[in-house]
Amino acid sequence: MIRPLFTEVALFLLPFLAYAIFLWASRAGVLDASQWSPARLAWLSIAALVLMVGSFFMLAEFGGAPARSTYVPAHVDNGELRPGATNPGATNPGAAK
Repeated sequence: MIRPLFTEVALFLLPFLAYAIFLWASRAGVLDASQWSPARLAWLSIAALVLMVGSFFMLAEFGGAPARSTYVPAHVDNGELRPGATNPGATNPGAAK
């Protein structure tokens, strides 16, 4: 769970880091308060939120188990612990038809 959290934080900070690198490369003064105006920070925040929402969509749409798969939880089988897994294409026996 910590990896997706760090991914989202990194995506949020990416526009600010890119702008700071741009200021450093153009020698405009990264720590100069006039370069970080509220309007510019608002646009950077909007870009950061767009990146985050886009990554949420990508993770929800293309991450995880395949469609119509069934999750088999972890269980003990003959004294041996079997980890949880997904069975692609399997039907859920408890689902209504």
